[in-house]
Amino acid sequence: MIAKPTPPRRPRWRSLALLALCLAPLLWPLHHLAERYYQQELASQNRQTLDLYVANLLGTLHRYETLPQILGDLPALRSVLADPLRLEAVTNANRLLKGIVEQTGAEVMYLMDINGNTLAASNWDKRDSFVGRNFAFRPYFNEAMAGHLGRFFGQGTTSAKRGYFFAAAVRDRERIVGVLVVKVDLDHTETLWGRTPEQLLLTDHNGVVILTSRPDWRFRATRPLSEAERQAIIAIQPYPTQAPQPLVLNPDAWITQTRDIQETGWQVSILAPRMLVDRSVRTVMAIGAGTLLVLMLLAGLVMQRRRHYIDRIDFEARGRQELEKRVAERTADLEGLNTRLKRAVLERENAQQEAVRAQDELVQAGKLSVLGTMSASISHELNQPLAAIRSYAENAEILLDHQRIEDARGNLKLIGELTGRMASIIAHLRAFARRDRHAPESVALQPALDDALALLAKRRRAMAVELIRDLPEATLWVQAGETRLRQVLGNLLANALDALTEKANPRRLWLSAEQRDDCVYLYIRDNGPGFSRQALEHAKEPFFTTKTRTQGLGLGLAICESLMRTLGGELLLANHPEGGALLTLQLRVAAPGATLPNSEDPSA
Repeated sequence: MIAKPTPPRRPRWRSLALLALCLAPLLWPLHHLAERYYQQELASQNRQTLDLYVANLLGTLHRYETLPQILGDLPALRSVLADPLRLEAVTNANRLLKGIVEQTGAEVMYLMDINGNTLAASNWDKRDSFVGRNFAFRPYFNEAMAGHLGRFFGQGTTSAKRGYFFAAAVRDRERIVGVLVVKVDLDHTETLWGRTPEQLLLTDHNGVVILTSRPDWRFRATRPLSEAERQAIIAIQPYPTQAPQPLVLNPDAWITQTRDIQETGWQVSILAPRMLVDRSVRTVMAIGAGTLLVLMLLAGLVMQRRRHYIDRIDFEARGRQELEKRVAERTADLEGLNTRLKRAVLERENAQQEAVRAQDELVQAGKLSVLGTMSASISHELNQPLAAIRSYAENAEILLDHQRIEDARGNLKLIGELTGRMASIIAHLRAFARRDRHAPESVALQPALDDALALLAKRRRAMAVELIRDLPEATLWVQAGETRLRQVLGNLLANALDALTEKANPRRLWLSAEQRDDCVYLYIRDNGPGFSRQALEHAKEPFFTTKTRTQGLGLGLAICESLMRTLGGELLLANHPEGGALLTLQLRVAAPGATLPNSEDPSA
């Protein structure tokens, strides 16, 4: 008689406890990695927030920086300085300054003589009027009298309002006869800071907090003040207190990032509560502990299943013979099923062949559609050079009537270059039709943009569109085709002008560019109606247009998108937060070329 095999010894639950002790030390490196990751994420987020607020602050200051230098030549202000006792001159100056403040959004503007006495001010009709007050103790007055642009931040001794002061000397030839001051209100910037979960603070050269999202931190010193700094504070009175109290912060409770503003000598800091990181780390640790618990439960389940597996071995042995019988019966059934499957496969192959023939017909139809699109685009793309040729021809006729032969010869030369460009455009379109892909070359972006603007200069001036350029002085070289890049720029600028026809004056067009990493980004923005939701979804599709049938075929953006892809770039469409459309052209950086093409209309 054969003895039955002894079943394996079942594991005990204390094995699970041993496993838990082995896995528990893994939670410590998990805690370390999670804390490091979330600190880096928070630092990156705070860095972007800090850059945003610094840009907003500098943008506000730059808007008013040149006002004192420009407005100092106004006759109404010079009349007051020439005769301060004439009531009519003082009244005209007060009203002029008040009107300028209402237009520019400045806090207050006022005019002082060489002794620091205020002769005229925009708040002349208010309770806290500056007229008659002397501000010679302020640093901005002394800097302006020295011939420099005065800068100063402080709380007004009259209005008790904080602000940033710009001051410039008013000259009569080489002699300084007065000082014009513009005060900028920064309370709105501080209000925006108060809406963020992080705490921001701005400190001046004394280390005193002047702007902050926490009112109880305002005008507190972040470092000990020297005796010289205390005496300077008493002399120029920049704060409501002559002895700023120290600001004591627990460094363990905050994660701080600081950025210097060299232009003003300030420091902007963003403080994020460390509890933000601790909360995320606790969440990760809870997930890790839960995962460990799940692993233990799974291990227990595996042990339980192993017991059931031992019990099933005997049962499977008894059922194996019965299974073999069923396999023989199923084999016969499968042979019949195999025959039916072969017939189904043959029918499917026939259907696939029919599908291939149908697909070939669709491809042919697609080719015919592309040919139609390309033939329509020829007239669309040649419209701008033809318009420019016509304009140059009319100008040449006028120049010949006035016997300006050299100027007329220059116009005819430009007409010849435009006809060459038209031939190049047609050659590129014909090459695109036969899938002729040319290798990208190095192209200077600014001259290409100037050429595109030259083609549209007459139309832009007729529409009274203000062109605002913010392009780097250094030439930006990109990988593109000479003609294809100009074709894209012409189409995008023409579309921007089309959008501005629906808007009343003022009409504006912004052009800016920057180089980041290995790409050059060109931004084209207008203050028109912008893109609708439907336009953003379908603007790059052929024949989609929001214009009438007589204004366009809807091929411009589709062709630009195709050309950008062939150049290895990208065309992005969006709406600007301040209104209007924003088109972003992304191109690859190229090595500088040998020569720069000359612009046809540099004034455009």
